[in-house]
Amino acid sequence: MTDIKTEIAVVGSGPGGYTAAFYAADRGKRVVLIESSDRLGGVCLNHGCIPSKAFLHASHLIREARESGFRGIDFGSPKIDLEKMRAWKDSILHKLGSGIRELAKKRDVEIMHGRGCFENSKTLRVDTAGGKKFVHFEKAIIATGSKPALPSDFDLGGGCIMTSTQALECKEVPNSLLIVGAGYIGMELGTVYAALGSQIVVAEVLENILTGADPDLALYVMKSAQTNFKEIRLNTHVAGITAESGKIKVTFEAGDASRTEELFDRVLVSVGRTPNTEDLGLEHTKVQKDEKGFIQVNEAKQTSDPEIYAVGDAAGGMLLAHKAAKEARIAVDSIAGVKSNPEKIVIPAVVFTDPEVAWCGLTESEARKRGIDVVVSRFSWAASGRALTMDRPDGLTKLVLDPKTERILGMGVAGYGAAELIGEGVLAVQKNMTARDLADAVHPHPTLSETISECAEAFYGFSASAYPRRRHQ
Repeated sequence: MTDIKTEIAVVGSGPGGYTAAFYAADRGKRVVLIESSDRLGGVCLNHGCIPSKAFLHASHLIREARESGFRGIDFGSPKIDLEKMRAWKDSILHKLGSGIRELAKKRDVEIMHGRGCFENSKTLRVDTAGGKKFVHFEKAIIATGSKPALPSDFDLGGGCIMTSTQALECKEVPNSLLIVGAGYIGMELGTVYAALGSQIVVAEVLENILTGADPDLALYVMKSAQTNFKEIRLNTHVAGITAESGKIKVTFEAGDASRTEELFDRVLVSVGRTPNTEDLGLEHTKVQKDEKGFIQVNEAKQTSDPEIYAVGDAAGGMLLAHKAAKEARIAVDSIAGVKSNPEKIVIPAVVFTDPEVAWCGLTESEARKRGIDVVVSRFSWAASGRALTMDRPDGLTKLVLDPKTERILGMGVAGYGAAELIGEGVLAVQKNMTARDLADAVHPHPTLSETISECAEAFYGFSASAYPRRRHQ
């Protein structure tokens, strides 16, 4: 057995974990980074954000090739080699994981591979391949992430049922694929498998897809899915599921109607995620969890145990990598005695479907629900020269504004490359900018970023690319 002493121990090497470790090291702290897997980067790099975006890029290329005939460009039918595609994806993961390891080395962050378990509020036991090691720390940061939820009713075994983890391994393309859940993960992976050739059926228990996004933004994704998927069934519950001769028989309930469906080759269960907070030895500390297993923290990301912090998916809230990274900095600042202002932080949400959807700040739906008086300005991409040259007029930029102060409370974008545009909205909301600030900022032409300034100009009634519906002085 080996004893190690450090100032900060970080459990988990995903975006929250490695950001915490590197930021603490940059502040002069001695840091040990503990990771149970062989490769650094956590779920995001290895089983989530990065592999899904790689496959989404590939699916976009497939669709572009298939649809370019009317431009006078004919590539022929795309030939897909899944083994090469997986190898390309894995090369990206290896490069990024190696990059994290190299950055840790340059910062003198000690990496330990093994399962970390709290012995008490000052000690972690790490079960490594070489035996047990004990890490004695002054402060610890838990950044263990989350995993796909798989209700017991769906756990049939045999490989017929997939979570996002298995779906991103992409070992085969099923002829027929049922996706349970029309959230961002289900719709993104539906986009991938539809491009690869699967007949996609989506079953969603709610009345809309992409919960959290405004309906006028989600509409563009819905229209695309209705074209590229076999079917989308809203207000539909999967009431029964059984394996039969290597395929899956599913019973659907919609209202008072019930029917047993034809056999599916595979089912992708995409109904949420659960935190990786079990078997951490938290019962040996003062850390408290809620009924769903998320660790309870205050604004400084400190748990009910003053020596232990938690960030990212393990601490609940929006389960997003960039949120985890920001929370990691808040936790390290708190440990270092640096004051931060978490209330000012704006976390954007992005859905990497085709088209993409992104939003930040207050949504129109949330404003209506909370009774907040807002005015909404919209700019259709059908009036964007750049969108038309890309054959992507299927988009919308919108601003949610305070009618009295003209301050930007929120921004939403649906369209190709929306993820790259939402950063300007984050800055506008976080810095209390007004529609006038955006309207007066010169945006390059022709770009999709112009839709932001045009949207702000439309609020005042002088957008050059759209007929004014109102005039606001």
